[in-house]
Amino acid sequence: MARTPTDQATLHYGDGEYAVLKPGRAVTCAVSGKVIPLEVLRYWSVSLQEAYAGPDEAFQRLGQVP
Repeated sequence: MARTPTDQATLHYGDGEYAVLKPGRAVTCAVSGKVIPLEVLRYWSVSLQEAYAGPDEAFQRLGQVP
């Protein structure tokens, strides 16, 4: 999936759900840089307000946070 600036959503990550602040079709993984279509987004951090492509990236990031 090629990403264009208008495809990039801005989200506010909450507990078990997110709110769309700026419409788009995808977000970017904070660890890998992979594009994550919103329909498959399942992993994010509420405290860091960032998305992850999958459980491996989420666990990797959790290991970096003190």
